[in-house]
Amino acid sequence: MFEELPLWVNLLLFAASAAAVWLSAVQLTRAVEAIAARTGMGQEIAGVLLLGGVTSLPELAVAVTATTRGSPALTINDLLGSAAINVLLLVFADALIRGRALTSVQGSPKVLLIGVLGVIVMAIVVAPTVTGDTLLWGMGRWSWVSLVVFAGAIWFMGNSQAPRGWSPLDHGQPLRKTQREDEGSRDGRLRSRVMRAIASGAGVLVSGFVLASTGEAVAEGTGLGTSFFGVVVLAFATSLPEASTVFTAVRMKRYEMAMSDVLGTNIFNVTIIALVDALHDGEPVLLETGRFASFSALLALVLTGLFLIGLIERRDRTVGRLGVDSILALIAYTGGLFVLYALR
Repeated sequence: MFEELPLWVNLLLFAASAAAVWLSAVQLTRAVEAIAARTGMGQEIAGVLLLGGVTSLPELAVAVTATTRGSPALTINDLLGSAAINVLLLVFADALIRGRALTSVQGSPKVLLIGVLGVIVMAIVVAPTVTGDTLLWGMGRWSWVSLVVFAGAIWFMGNSQAPRGWSPLDHGQPLRKTQREDEGSRDGRLRSRVMRAIASGAGVLVSGFVLASTGEAVAEGTGLGTSFFGVVVLAFATSLPEASTVFTAVRMKRYEMAMSDVLGTNIFNVTIIALVDALHDGEPVLLETGRFASFSALLALVLTGLFLIGLIERRDRTVGRLGVDSILALIAYTGGLFVLYALR
């Protein structure tokens, strides 16, 4: 349907749906914050399960629409490209914290736990390109492995007894007690917040569907190629929910929620590959993507690793308004783009 429209129309629809995704995600963040405050759910769990799961809906829309239209490569490239861009969002979130490094103001080791689990799940994506893959009950064997690891990761995060042994390196008040949290505890009933979160999630899903459909049409119309477009342009657009939720959370000093949202979203996005594999009629889908998708996954792993180093080191080193880990991540992503463009 969208392929029949002029390029300029698709560009307008692409921009409008991206804006709708952003606004819906802002409302989602506020609703999730209120739910976390009223239920006693930690910032980390709220970030990874609620924000991370719901903000994966645009990637889910891309997976369903592009795969059913015969473009599984665009789907995988979007998912893996979004993983790298999602981590890169932490650089811009870092810039919003004046004089502080984002990794130094995390008050819970659970954020580090979520990041490590994300690295494990992402590594599974690279495995089929090295070892090969075969079909098992309609999906590749490695897709089944990713589902099992995903379920284990969710269970492990929900049942983790990691103590809050970190003290955020911040001047003044503890990060977990904010005026916004107190207002959220008093503002409205839990049911209204849940309904608000559901409505916002629906907005993200519908907007993401339009974003995916017009994005594929723009990819064909611009001649950039589905690989490079999927990793850079379309992936950036479908990362807008994460950008919106991260920036909103940082403004409210919900630093743990912001970082858990990004790392948790990547765990959900990688698992969507199993859905793509099930919808795709043919060999295991990861075998058809090749070096391009593999390098995209490796780039996401490198970026995640740099921030995990920052979480462990916690020396609050900054240059200008960015932590050293953010600067290194920005350099690594820029270099990765050159490699991806050469592999397109």
